[in-house]
Amino acid sequence: MSLLAVGSIAFDNVKTPAGEVKDVLGGSGVYFSCAASFFGPVRLVGVVGEDFPDEHLEFLVSRGVDTAGITRCKGRTFRWCGSYEGAMNEATTLEVDLNVFGDFEPEIPPSYRDSLFLFLANGAPRTQLCVLDQLPQARFTVADTMNLWIENEREDLRKVIERVDLLFINEGEVRMLTGKSSLVEAGREAVAMGAKGVVVKKGEHGALLVMKEECFALPAFPVDRLVDPTGAGDSFAGGFMGYVSSAGDLEPETIKRGLAHATVAASFNVENFSLRRFSEIDRSDIDKRYQRYAAMLRLD
Repeated sequence: MSLLAVGSIAFDNVKTPAGEVKDVLGGSGVYFSCAASFFGPVRLVGVVGEDFPDEHLEFLVSRGVDTAGITRCKGRTFRWCGSYEGAMNEATTLEVDLNVFGDFEPEIPPSYRDSLFLFLANGAPRTQLCVLDQLPQARFTVADTMNLWIENEREDLRKVIERVDLLFINEGEVRMLTGKSSLVEAGREAVAMGAKGVVVKKGEHGALLVMKEECFALPAFPVDRLVDPTGAGDSFAGGFMGYVSSAGDLEPETIKRGLAHATVAASFNVENFSLRRFSEIDRSDIDKRYQRYAAMLRLD
């Protein structure tokens, strides 16, 4: 079924204990779309500047991403510079230049408005609300957020939470949003704000799905070598939405399998910088690792 993502497209400068890269392709919309594309076609809405090379668009198309919703504007593409140290649990942002993304007001192309699955990548809640207004028929909607919006645009964020099916948020952010220290309690408090469920991303400790009457926890897949965590959360969301939209139903078991596939997709992403690891693998690699992961979870 049709899957639409709205998010950033960026150039990243990243430094980790494993090395350093400059001006590599990044952005929440890009990581999401590349992960989701292992399971089926993806439509991407975003904005780039005059400096964005055609080869990056060609790469996205080669991955099964429909780029008709990407607008090229006068100016420079969004840029992010960050670093990781030690266990690489959290990025330190060194520089952010929003450039054309700062004025981004997404207009969903008419050909995309029949999309039934919608992912709203991390961005200003008012922008997410604008997209929701344009796709009232969406069957399953998921939004990501961050501490900046919790601190500065809480009222609009609450409106987003009221209108989406799932909220993706990390453990520090859900505690900030709710004031609860227990992740289960915090997740349930967030669900009480209106969403049907909350997925709490816990990095190397996996993820937790909290719904009104159910919790489901998954560990991370143990990778041999962690190179760059940039985009792991968006790759996780892409793996999830890609699997669920391809399955075509929203049964509890499909949601759980979607989270397991999300974990696998994210585990590949962190094994190299930018989209390099994704460019080296195909769906068969995802399936093989999924089988290994599923075997890890069996206790009998």
